[in-house]
Amino acid sequence: MAMNITVAAFDVDETLTVRDCVVPFMRSVAGNGRLMNVMLSDLGTTIQSVRRRDRDFLKAKFVHGVFEGKNTGDIAALGVQFASKIADGWLRSDVAARMRWHQEQGHVVILVSASLGAYLHPLGDLLEVDAVLCTELEEVDGILTGKLHGKNCRGEEKALRVQKWCEGAGMNADDLVYAYGDSSGDVQLLELFSHPTWVNKVDLKVSAT
Repeated sequence: MAMNITVAAFDVDETLTVRDCVVPFMRSVAGNGRLMNVMLSDLGTTIQSVRRRDRDFLKAKFVHGVFEGKNTGDIAALGVQFASKIADGWLRSDVAARMRWHQEQGHVVILVSASLGAYLHPLGDLLEVDAVLCTELEEVDGILTGKLHGKNCRGEEKALRVQKWCEGAGMNADDLVYAYGDSSGDVQLLELFSHPTWVNKVDLKVSAT
């Protein structure tokens, strides 16, 4: 007899948390001055990307400017500290309570986010979730290259990551039940699940049924 499995997926930035996490983490790594220098470099292209809302380009630019040449161990240590900061003060109480409810029901809880694995993996450990699917930094011989390892985990990539993870875990589409998100980058993710909920988004209706 097949075991019933229920998966609940949570976006992180401004869904599970009260604020964006990527920029504050980059600031903790590089400082305000370095972030400003990265933003001002090739300013014309940056402005065009902002106008196009090309988030993948902007993230790649800042990842390169902030993380290239950094020691993987050093960034991992900062990630652990940053994860504790998120867990201690940046979680939305209502969404965190909902996550705990899913865990109490024995549901499989996963984080699916464009945020960075350097702090999301330790955050996942703190929250005792079952899997973390997110944007990863590329490293070679213990040094970060300044590139992403794979794609930015946003939009269609979120859905693809969940499908691949689901197949690897021996689950099927019927197991994808609950999902929580807040932005256009979560659309394809929530479309995979039978009970999607849009969190704190004025131009999108909450549809938890």
